[in-house]
Amino acid sequence: MEQHRADANDSDARRADTDRTDAHRTGTDAHRTGTDTDHTDTRRTDAHHSGIHRTHTRRAVVVGAGIGGLTAAVALHRRGWRVTVLERSADLTPVGAGIALAPNAQRALDVVGLGDRVRALSAWQGDGGMRTPAGRWLVRTDAAAAAARFGGPLVLLHRATLVEILASALPDGTVRTGTAATVADPGDDRRPARVTAVAQGAETEWEADLVLAADGIHSATRRALFPDHPGPRYSGRTTWRVVVPAPGRPFAPHETWGAGRLWGTQPLKDGRVYAYAMATAPEGTRAPDDERAELLRLFGDWHHPVPEILAAVDPDRVLRHDVHHLITPLPAYHRGRVALLGDAAHAMMPSLGQGGNQAVEDAVVLAHHAGADGGFTPSRALAAYTADRLPRTTAIVRKAARTGALTMLSAPPAVALRSVLVGAASRLGPGLLLKGFDGIADWRPPGGPGRPDPSRVS
Repeated sequence: MEQHRADANDSDARRADTDRTDAHRTGTDAHRTGTDTDHTDTRRTDAHHSGIHRTHTRRAVVVGAGIGGLTAAVALHRRGWRVTVLERSADLTPVGAGIALAPNAQRALDVVGLGDRVRALSAWQGDGGMRTPAGRWLVRTDAAAAAARFGGPLVLLHRATLVEILASALPDGTVRTGTAATVADPGDDRRPARVTAVAQGAETEWEADLVLAADGIHSATRRALFPDHPGPRYSGRTTWRVVVPAPGRPFAPHETWGAGRLWGTQPLKDGRVYAYAMATAPEGTRAPDDERAELLRLFGDWHHPVPEILAAVDPDRVLRHDVHHLITPLPAYHRGRVALLGDAAHAMMPSLGQGGNQAVEDAVVLAHHAGADGGFTPSRALAAYTADRLPRTTAIVRKAARTGALTMLSAPPAVALRSVLVGAASRLGPGLLLKGFDGIADWRPPGGPGRPDPSRVS
């Protein structure tokens, strides 16, 4: 199951917003709560709903329109919240390439009515596994065995597809692009949170019952809420990702582990192929010519279909990102009325393919604790969110780091021993390898049967 490493630290998926005309309609007062209760003036509707208001509809502001932020917006919208998503980028065009949604994230998406739409995009039907650079199979895995163990298939899809699915579940005008947002005051049980937004040079202020900071691994909100935290640390690894047409010769999905290098090739439902690579490198290193040339130097002599895929790569469409992670956990995932989710809260190495999955989990758990009607007490709701999510995600961050260290072994004796041990484990049965995802892929949302104990992640 290690081969499904579609995730990296770029949770800033973006897509074109088709209705931005109301994003910048007035100044500060247009978006904060006032005493005027005249709802007959439709131009001022947002002024009565954007802040802490006297109706039962509560206002949530989401900072960041990545996968976690959009999922949280959908989850809160379905619970009756009035939600606005403020996105710094000019559109929602995804920065990432592919994302693997495991059964845990699919069950989270079931909560917001989108799980079946994602499952319909599953492309992995047969076998796959782990190989050496020369092509020898170390491990053979089977999609049916994984689905049987964890209650569903692993679905690999383009980030643009997932962003489109999530955005389509929100009312028009919910997402406001080209808007840089900053938490000016986290608020508390007695006063609202305040968010300052700048769009096209105009500054506005929003008041909110709840603010969700999904602003990525370099989250400004996290730094403001927890200024003494050391922040993300470079993992020593860099990643590349590409999406290309499928090669002419068939191949089985695979992940290949070399000495300090890793390559994965996975099919997408639309017939294209998602490929990803990782290597040990100093932070900030870039190819002297282009990243396709760098991939050819590192992986050009590996087994089929790696050379064919590299031959099809457009050098201008190779994504490269250094991998950072929050190996030191935060003391909490909230302060006042502000909650952190996704990479802003617990950025992890992509070695378990769980970064995006955990952001989706965050979103539905947060909406669960925020509730639907009445009785919302920020301190109580967000403390429950932290209690639910911090132990689980901290354990997964640490497990991802350990797994990443294993995949990036570079000394020849260590690499040889790793191959022997992985092969021996495979001969004992596929269940032994899948067991590494127990307590992760079998997670169920709050209220569902059989929620696993976070302490099972080891």
